[in-house]
Amino acid sequence: MAMIRTCVVTKEFEVMHDVDLAFVNSPDVSWYWVDFHEPTDEESDLLASFFRFHPLAIEDCLEYVQRPKLDFYDRYLFVVLHAIAGTTLEAEEVDLFVGQNFIVSFHKSSIHAVDDVWERLKREQDVQQGPFHVMYRLIDKLVDDYFPPLYNIEDVLNDLEENTNNEPIHDIIEKVFDIRGDLSKLRRTIVPMRDLLYRIIHSDRLQRMKERQLYFHDIYDHLLKLSEMIETNREITSDIRDSYLSLNSNRMNNIMMTFTAITTIFMPLTFIAGIYGMNFDYMPELRWKYGYFAVLAIMAVIGIMMFAWFKRNGWFQLLKGDSSKEERRR
Repeated sequence: MAMIRTCVVTKEFEVMHDVDLAFVNSPDVSWYWVDFHEPTDEESDLLASFFRFHPLAIEDCLEYVQRPKLDFYDRYLFVVLHAIAGTTLEAEEVDLFVGQNFIVSFHKSSIHAVDDVWERLKREQDVQQGPFHVMYRLIDKLVDDYFPPLYNIEDVLNDLEENTNNEPIHDIIEKVFDIRGDLSKLRRTIVPMRDLLYRIIHSDRLQRMKERQLYFHDIYDHLLKLSEMIETNREITSDIRDSYLSLNSNRMNNIMMTFTAITTIFMPLTFIAGIYGMNFDYMPELRWKYGYFAVLAIMAVIGIMMFAWFKRNGWFQLLKGDSSKEERRR
């Protein structure tokens, strides 16, 4: 639902919610937070007409999803952050304008992290900390929301490695590629956020945030852990993919070996049958009383001998037995 939410903290640290937007400029206000929650075009125009933010920053808010970044303006910072959207894992942009006595957030969709921090402020927690602490809270909550999707991916990978449900190989390979796609989406969100936090921590222009560096270092550590988890899971998916592709290739080789052996066994039998299928008048053994049975016996002996030789040399691998051995090895 489109709306503009306001939260005002007075100089007596009284928290006031949903006040008229014009009240934020009152001399009794210590600092304020205005949240553009799925704004309409008319509400978005207030970024220029009421707050007078820089046109380039406003353009970044209204256009397609930007890469996480930090821009410095005369009286405020402009920060682009990324949230993760539900099950799709697509990046959703959260824009912050952070000044000495205000923070303005802008997002085109409902963001759980923003709502959570907003409700926390409603309970009159952290009201004395100011806009930069709210900025820290928002970034921290956004990063915390990155963990559940990765933990879910790890659980799915563990199930695929064990394959307790005996799923077909092509189904497993399809799931592995889906997981790699999800990991790529997360990587495109987490790595730029990690770079952004590194810049925030090491920027000389953020003197007012020096006392909060420990907090931002903690978020940066979380992002490093997330990056490592992504790379580890990508390696695991590569190993699973290569293992199952090798297993599938091995099974195909066994099938081809079996078919080749069967074809080879029937080659001399077909040769013998072909000879006695010729319509020559003079073939003495055709008139022999036991000729038919002798030929059948010879063909049976040749077939059995060739089958025994192929089996002894491993040409008749039972695919089900190979699969069981593979499962036991894993």
